[in-house]
Amino acid sequence: MIRKIAYLVTLGLIFQSINALAADSQKELDALSAAEKWLAIVDGEKYEQSWKETAELFKSAVQPNQWAQSMQAVRRPLGKLISRNLKMKAYKSSLPGAPDGEYVVIQFETSFENKKSAVETITPMMDKDGVWRVSGYYIK
Repeated sequence: MIRKIAYLVTLGLIFQSINALAADSQKELDALSAAEKWLAIVDGEKYEQSWKETAELFKSAVQPNQWAQSMQAVRRPLGKLISRNLKMKAYKSSLPGAPDGEYVVIQFETSFENKKSAVETITPMMDKDGVWRVSGYYIK
């Protein structure tokens, strides 16, 4: 009898873990989709529009004109996008320097016209309205 109970408890824990992984996986896919849509706006050099599509956290830290200027200075010289391939994605509930929440850190191996090898890191977050929006973007 004790073996049956232990077996059922173990089985329950396994199913609970699988469900949690599936939920995180779906969040990662939803965040990835939001990131790719946002990157298409950036690739089109529509920097002001890309700012409008960011998370409230981002908007509170960066003014639209600051964002457009920094993107023109950093992103535009790289030239047109050649390729972008997913390197990794990871769901996080806590990030350094950011309030606790739901984030997905995504990295792409990217090639541009004037920079053959780069890594783009983009971090969508679940905004207060339940929509995934970009809260951070970095090119290395």
